[in-house]
Amino acid sequence: MSEPSILITGGAGYIGSHVLKQLAGRGERVVVLDNLSTGFREAVIHGQLVVGDTGDAGLVAELLDRHNVETVMHFAAHTIVPESVRDPLKYYANNTCSTRTLLEQCRRAGVRHFIFSSTAAVYGIPESGEADEETPTSPINPYGTSKLMSEWMLRDLAAASDMTYVALRYFNVAGSDPEGEVGQRTPNATLLIKVAAEAALGKRPRIAIFGTDYPTADGTGVRDYIHVSDLADAHLKALDYLRGGGASQVLNCGYGHGYSVREVLDTVERVHGAPLPIVEEARRAGDPPLLIARAERIRSVLGWEPRHDDLEFIVRTALEWEKKLTTE
Repeated sequence: MSEPSILITGGAGYIGSHVLKQLAGRGERVVVLDNLSTGFREAVIHGQLVVGDTGDAGLVAELLDRHNVETVMHFAAHTIVPESVRDPLKYYANNTCSTRTLLEQCRRAGVRHFIFSSTAAVYGIPESGEADEETPTSPINPYGTSKLMSEWMLRDLAAASDMTYVALRYFNVAGSDPEGEVGQRTPNATLLIKVAAEAALGKRPRIAIFGTDYPTADGTGVRDYIHVSDLADAHLKALDYLRGGGASQVLNCGYGHGYSVREVLDTVERVHGAPLPIVEEARRAGDPPLLIARAERIRSVLGWEPRHDDLEFIVRTALEWEKKLTTE
């Protein structure tokens, strides 16, 4: 039998490709499964890419067996909140039903560990604006609900089998690989810093601030932004934790403090050295004024220590990546 390996679903996407790079950097055996609906071949700079769907039971079974998969890192998902409201069944089909198929095949193949890409959207709109892992889950859109349902399946499967898992609830992921090898290529992206970088380079005619009358210091929404490389490192720490016999966990991934939309855009202007084409629009339904991670648990459980907790650094890596894309 071949040496144990790691299966990364969605490894051709934004976050998955950063995790793939870090895994390869320490010599892990990795295979990527991605249908390339939102991922990119050129993002898979290490390992083997298999083009296919996570919901294809036969393909998943074959990959798990052929590559002697010990751990699955599951990133494959639809992630656009407004789209999930317009087309909820698309999100339940891909994010929930395909995850069930994947988990069924993992159980059959005896996969030992599972690391799941979850989201702060499971919390909905916390009353205090801050969320720790004990904050009640109350998603307000199908995207958040589809991810929470997958967490429940993981919890119940772990209770009924020998599989252990870590579910990482991401807050606002931003930035790109400081070495410029991988980054976010998503067309029509919705993440603020990516959109701002595109606007700075003239790829978008404007950037909108949705809501200027929130009860925050400057009237705009405040979010906890985490650099994608720190988030990727959290996945490697989760892998080491599970391999070391750690019990299943649900952990927030954030820095524990936030920046307002205006603070982010001011930083983009400062780093870029020119003003942005900003327009102000009404609030979007469902946007909380404040959403910050209480992230003490991930530090204590995994020993995770972020290295890029600096908004200017996050913005600079996003801008450098966007400049690189203009030359390709």
